[in-house]
Amino acid sequence: MSHLPTNRLFSTRQLALSYRAKPALQGIDWDWDLGDHWAILGANGAGKTALATIIAGEQTRYAGSLERSDALRAGGTAYVCFERSRRLCERDQKLDCAEFESDARDIGTRVRDLLPREDCSSQEWDALIELLDMQDILDRGLRYISTGQMRKALLASALLSKPALLILDSPLDGLDVATQRRLRDALDSIMSQTPAVLTLCRSPEEIPGACTQLMLLDRGRVLAKGKPGDILGSTEGQQVLNTPPLEFGFPPTKAAASAMRSSEPTIELKNVSVSFGDLCVFRDLNWRMERHHHSLIAGPNGCGKSTLLDLLTGDNHKAYGQDVSLFGRRRGSGESVWEIKARFGRVDARMQFAVPSGSSVEAVVLSGFFDSIGLRDRPSDQQRTAARQWLGALGLAVQRSSEFHTLSFGLQRLVLLARAMVKDPAVLLLDEATLSLDPGHRRLLLDAVDHVVAEGRCQLLFVSHTAGELPRCINQQLQFEPGEGGSRVVVDDR
Repeated sequence: MSHLPTNRLFSTRQLALSYRAKPALQGIDWDWDLGDHWAILGANGAGKTALATIIAGEQTRYAGSLERSDALRAGGTAYVCFERSRRLCERDQKLDCAEFESDARDIGTRVRDLLPREDCSSQEWDALIELLDMQDILDRGLRYISTGQMRKALLASALLSKPALLILDSPLDGLDVATQRRLRDALDSIMSQTPAVLTLCRSPEEIPGACTQLMLLDRGRVLAKGKPGDILGSTEGQQVLNTPPLEFGFPPTKAAASAMRSSEPTIELKNVSVSFGDLCVFRDLNWRMERHHHSLIAGPNGCGKSTLLDLLTGDNHKAYGQDVSLFGRRRGSGESVWEIKARFGRVDARMQFAVPSGSSVEAVVLSGFFDSIGLRDRPSDQQRTAARQWLGALGLAVQRSSEFHTLSFGLQRLVLLARAMVKDPAVLLLDEATLSLDPGHRRLLLDAVDHVVAEGRCQLLFVSHTAGELPRCINQQLQFEPGEGGSRVVVDDR
């Protein structure tokens, strides 16, 4: 039985946590009173996720004390985060049986299957589906919905379990502007009906309007707690999200063979369409990416951006039988998928979760030579030299021997950029690469991309739907415009 005051949800005293002797949390004292909704604001590496996993009961090896109320023990905690969506998709991937299906497609877990109905009435269930605008995705597989749609599916699943505490880890992250606006309104409505909500935020703009209390966290320590307006106006609130700059160096000399350039366009698509069954993703795409282009692929969640990328990199077979040419060669003319992948260097947010525990920064960069996540081959001395030169070029020489997962999210993303560049790709492909980054680390990554491109190393394909988050080198845009018969893509050379 809890000995907390009757108006208290939980209390922590001198809570501390370390990862491999590196402090993640230090001396956290926190009292949550019933009726409050809290947000934790901090940059990448501040300790937000570490604290949330302790409160949620997912992390049990910590120092200090956490005392939960009887209501929290009984109702439990629901934690909505990117990591859970990754685990669900990986599970469906492992269980995929498409090769045994007549249409060569296994839909896997449907959104509907993720939503419990035992503890709610039909009216409650229908009202939540309408609030989150999920009617059109209920029968889609989890692997076939967008980032924003997955976020809403996980939120609905959590709410239907009726937890005493709902934890949302950057709920607006990776969403287009229109979806962010709708989800903000939905969250304000949800917070008026949910006992307690904790939101983890990387920037002040992410703090929900219904939030009543704000904690400012920096390098595992609480800098301030109180009313959001008071905290944001404080000196600590102004300074905590400032990211120290990195000193970029010069990339290694580009190999002569990879430096050769053809007069043919890098990418050329003529009247290309992609459909899955009755669902048309996009239609009649005509696109020519010349050798001087650095292209932005933009559009709302679920419009077909990722499908286009998979088409280009060989992960989607729909390119065959259509007029698709890469690097001056028609797809389906005898090239292997691995030959295609060798020409692309790819960075996306999901990669860093897949890096094996214990991997050093240098090992992660070296794995780029072998297109693997985790180093399983023995690199040559020449490859080691190139990896170290790229780490130096991106200001990461000091972190070379550090364990990858001890770095902040932002620095991890820079390590993945070095990994993508070690094999001198013709095209650097950044797929929502700024996802989950605070504003300071986001700018740092974009500056690093411009630094690489300015050296003439490669062309850039940059996928994003958040206004203002663009490298300066972008000079071509593909805008996806969703419609009933699939997305229309407008190409604009700037």
